[in-house]
Amino acid sequence: MLELATGTGLALAAGLNAWIPLLALGLLSRYTDLITLPGAWAWLENGWVLIVLGVLLVLEMVGDKVPVVDSINDVVQTVVRPGAGGIAFGAGATSETARVENPAAFVDSGAWVPVVAGIALALVVHLTKAALRAGANAATGGLAAPVLSTAEDGTSVGLSLVAILLPLLVIPVAIGLAVVVWRVVRARRRRHTAAQDGTAGGGPGGPGPALPPSVPPSSRE
Repeated sequence: MLELATGTGLALAAGLNAWIPLLALGLLSRYTDLITLPGAWAWLENGWVLIVLGVLLVLEMVGDKVPVVDSINDVVQTVVRPGAGGIAFGAGATSETARVENPAAFVDSGAWVPVVAGIALALVVHLTKAALRAGANAATGGLAAPVLSTAEDGTSVGLSLVAILLPLLVIPVAIGLAVVVWRVVRARRRRHTAAQDGTAGGGPGGPGPALPPSVPPSSRE
């Protein structure tokens, strides 16, 4: 149960920032006794891997706070964040020792299940984040980008630490996220329905009401 909660929290954090939960796992495993990575994921605590993750984190933290660049980054991260979520969930919730580089053993051990779960969770968070960011940028002319990005980074750090240190707290967080996702999807459906109704009822591009025929000047006398 605790392992699943840990994996869930890390995957959710990866949906906001791909590199923070991976760095948290690697650093805490390398320098503390708070977490011990299973054999399949021990490469996360390698020194060179940590350096690369740190550089990628800095690049994303800077780029994600610049209007327009943040939107481009969200498109690229549509692949990256779910992948990081799969790794984070697998590393945080798997006790299997089957190596990832041995596909047959990895599949037979069932270690791929948490990876797929992590990909799905991170993808949902990422898509929700991207939708909210796009709306906020449109409403504020991009001024919301640095504020939202800082909040997302802080949330990712907090989620990562909670998932590792107090995994049971991830449960209410996951419930809250489900509510947010449901509201975002519902709001988008309402806007789409309203747009369709507007078009059918005379909105932009719609047929519009019939205009009365013009009256010749002679008939007015």
